[in-house]
Amino acid sequence: MSKWSLSALLAGLHEDIESQLAIARKAFVHPGTKGDATEAVWLKLLQQYLPQRYQAASAHVVDSTGAFSDQIDVVVFDRQYSPFIFRHGDQFIIPAESVYAVFEAKQSINATMVAYAQEKISSVRQLHRTSLPIPHAGGTYPPKPLMPILGGILTLGSDWSPPLGDAMRAALLDGNAGGKLDLGCVASHGVFDYDNATATYNIHASGKPATAFLFELIARLQATATVPMIDIRTYGAWLDA
Repeated sequence: MSKWSLSALLAGLHEDIESQLAIARKAFVHPGTKGDATEAVWLKLLQQYLPQRYQAASAHVVDSTGAFSDQIDVVVFDRQYSPFIFRHGDQFIIPAESVYAVFEAKQSINATMVAYAQEKISSVRQLHRTSLPIPHAGGTYPPKPLMPILGGILTLGSDWSPPLGDAMRAALLDGNAGGKLDLGCVASHGVFDYDNATATYNIHASGKPATAFLFELIARLQATATVPMIDIRTYGAWLDA
């Protein structure tokens, strides 16, 4: 019988992520450099392990009215059905219709960082999204309802004591509904996810938080199916602006 251990493989994935985040914290003094290194760790995880229909990048999001989001550390977006993405070097501009999820990547979670992430996520969710009827061999399907855009925060540590206690739950429940955090990872301590049915947060002190977060994200992406069919002509109208 094979001596492979699934438990050891999953633990190893988490340990690799936690180690890289810890190195970024210790090795870099400049806050901007530290932040870029932290962001890169999470992007690499998603780029390597999400199904290929998804892509992850740091980006701004734009809608067909010409409105832009704030800069977002991690955007998970569609690359199979979305025809319009502007890229210049490492800068991405992504149409709102193609976005599945957005995350802020920070060194630690605290009330200030939760509020900051909520504001960033709200800047994406408030953008306009189009949805066209979908042609098929027998006619057309009606426009696809717009799916909720997932939002969250990704960190190494927590500034609270205990790290995943009532103070974190209170901060997550505070703020406007447009910036609600659906899920997040505190790599040194655990994960959280929002339960829409009960309007409460489930907080899990997990031994493998990064892996647990990755699996929960994939499960939620599976549940959302595909992005709506973008009305590319509404973007083309800006050619004459």
